[in-house]
Amino acid sequence: MQSRNNMSKQEETILLVDDSAEALELLRRNIAGFDKTFNVHAVTNVSDAIDTLKKIPVDIVITDLRMPEVNGIHLVKYIRDHHRETEVLVVTGFPSIDTAVESIRYGAEEYLTKPYTDKELEAALQKVTGKLRTRRSFSKSKPATGNAFGIIGESQPMRQVFSLVEKVATTNATVLVTGESGTGKELVARAIHYRSARASQPFIAINCAALPGELLESELFGHMKGAFTGANETRAGFFQMADKGTIFLDEIGSTSPSMQAKLLRVLQEKEFYMVGGNKPIKADVRVISAANVDLPALVKKETFREDLYYRLNVFHIHIPPLRERGDDLILLIDHYVNRYVKESGKTEVPVFSDDVITVLRKYNWPGNVRELQNLVYRLVLMAENNRVLTSDLPPEMRFSVAHSPNIRRSLEEMETEYIYAVLASVRNNKSEAAKILGIDRKTLRDKLKNVPSKK
Repeated sequence: MQSRNNMSKQEETILLVDDSAEALELLRRNIAGFDKTFNVHAVTNVSDAIDTLKKIPVDIVITDLRMPEVNGIHLVKYIRDHHRETEVLVVTGFPSIDTAVESIRYGAEEYLTKPYTDKELEAALQKVTGKLRTRRSFSKSKPATGNAFGIIGESQPMRQVFSLVEKVATTNATVLVTGESGTGKELVARAIHYRSARASQPFIAINCAALPGELLESELFGHMKGAFTGANETRAGFFQMADKGTIFLDEIGSTSPSMQAKLLRVLQEKEFYMVGGNKPIKADVRVISAANVDLPALVKKETFREDLYYRLNVFHIHIPPLRERGDDLILLIDHYVNRYVKESGKTEVPVFSDDVITVLRKYNWPGNVRELQNLVYRLVLMAENNRVLTSDLPPEMRFSVAHSPNIRRSLEEMETEYIYAVLASVRNNKSEAAKILGIDRKTLRDKLKNVPSKK
């Protein structure tokens, strides 16, 4: 069966650059096996790569670093200066802290070391394509309107968010973004970065809650060879990689006291120490942090440093929960429906019944936009006869809304929904459906004549 992503429109053009013909062919085969179709070009030197970039629009460049005559760093710099919309993935068989930091500093979004697995290459390529699409959405968007900064919304609460983003983006102020889980805090952080003077520099996001304290310190600040068991080489941290750019620290409230002290030093002194190192390293990095917990409450409990809180909270942006955003819900549904119809290769856009919209409006959305996104994806894939009914919604969603005093549904509406659900379950076999419903085929036909068509 053909992959659903391979059925969608070809979107990205990739240029492969490596002096080894064998390496280029291997890359071609690896990329061809991924669940996504790309338009792939290949050249064996930097000069030909630059000529190709001048002739055709290239979305992603995957380049080796060590090549005869002109190395890959020169190509990365050229792309930074002349093709800022092109993303770069660096691949090298000679890794070092200097080349990693230098390539990322000059514009590479991802860095892979040979030998790498197919999964590692695919994951890196997915990150690059994701960043490419995010950057495009930000560059094409308009402030304080629908889809502003790549964020869907026209409600007054979101307009206030957009206004704050505009005000702080042009400064170097440290920003604290708060809001419930799934509201889009990283999107706001990216919007600030891509509207700032640092837009052409790296944006690196890290979830502080996803890593234990010791590993988080190594990831953020890097480590020296031999600093701990398994540290077989010196490795740069995210603060070095994000030099001149922005680092986004999500779930900052989960950090340990020792990590909080180190982050405070970075914010105050603009420098840090690698794990196992004794030489301070300067950091020109803008810090945007995010929290879905009450940081002032943690300060009162003395589990979060008060001085760090004030350093992080120079400029505060709070993102409202989805349940407070009014008709943004409909805009988001429309956006995600069209997106997933395209990605799944479907030819028609499923219609959400009025009852479904009513349920979705009344639902509390504890998972916010992320929960809505996942739901719409599921509904698009499961839609029968190009129509979405309340029976397609998760039971917990129907149950929670059904107990709301504002919901009033007629017996006829419930009967209609049930008939359609039964028909869908038996692949529109009317004889089988009539048996399940306890009526004859003629009665079923009569009932179907009196309800709206699903087509």
